[in-house]
Amino acid sequence: MMTMKLGDIASALGLKLENGAPETVISGVAGIEEAGPGQLTFVANPKYAPAARTTKASAIIVAQDFPATATALLRSSNPYFDFARALELFYRPPRYPQGVHSTAVIHDSAKIGKGASIAPYVVIDEDVVIGKNCVLRPHAVIYRGVRIGDNFVAHSHSVVREYCRIGNNVVLQNGAVIGGDGFGFAKDNKGGWRKIVQSGPAVLEDDVEVQAHACVDRASIGETRVERGTRIDNLVQVGHGSRVGQNTLLCAQVGLAGSTHVGNNVILAGQVGVAGHCTLGDGVVATAQSGIPGDVPAGQVVSGYPAIDNRLWLRCVAVFNRLPELARALRSGPLAARKSAGLSVKEE
Repeated sequence: MMTMKLGDIASALGLKLENGAPETVISGVAGIEEAGPGQLTFVANPKYAPAARTTKASAIIVAQDFPATATALLRSSNPYFDFARALELFYRPPRYPQGVHSTAVIHDSAKIGKGASIAPYVVIDEDVVIGKNCVLRPHAVIYRGVRIGDNFVAHSHSVVREYCRIGNNVVLQNGAVIGGDGFGFAKDNKGGWRKIVQSGPAVLEDDVEVQAHACVDRASIGETRVERGTRIDNLVQVGHGSRVGQNTLLCAQVGLAGSTHVGNNVILAGQVGVAGHCTLGDGVVATAQSGIPGDVPAGQVVSGYPAIDNRLWLRCVAVFNRLPELARALRSGPLAARKSAGLSVKEE
């Protein structure tokens, strides 16, 4: 078990230690409600602030203005981020040995940079180019004509389809599919569905991560593009011909229909759905399970279906919860209904 002194952790993270002994031994990190003696925890969400008074942790990473406690504190301008950095001090991801396993199938024309770690049953098709220090775990498949930059990681059963392009420092978690056929079909004269050839590649720029069983479809024409620094969560669908901007978060089960344009620094929470050919401006936030049928201007926070301004949606929900009460008041007469709704009543 790895241990560190609290003072060394503070130095490594560049944080100020308050009310604690630098020699305190820390053996790991944990959430504030589960942490025990010898562990480091954090408070970023105000709802957990009361737990800081009762936690058994030996030290807490907190904001600069967090009230003093009997427990040792590490003052931070970004507690959640610095807790993530603290995790890195105690957990080291597996390091995979360099080399190519004998069961991997690699086409003679493929070019792979130095430092590669290619596991059993990996398949790399013809005319593939992969940069330095790639890690391909068992059963990863790279189709023909793919171009991939340095430090690529493809976990088991991830797939990159033909002619897709991937930048540097990209991670594909288990089962991710990059460049699967877009959902394109045209009705023929007999009423059947004819498949539209999906000829355009999917492109992932540098520093993108696509998590388990998410799909970034290829385009019928043009390309599908995910820009630098974006993170795509489990079970997300990015439809063909879509473009997702920089440093955007697509959380679990988000669905983008074809030709959706999403700006930079957007957050789409879990199960948000966006209709095709819509544009979401920079900095848009959509709360969980929102349905977006049209364009959303930059900087808006939206909720519900059809998605509307979040503050208006909260007021609507408050009214919705009172509908039975309002219905009873209406049956009793308009004056009672106005009083029940909290509206002013002018006495004659």
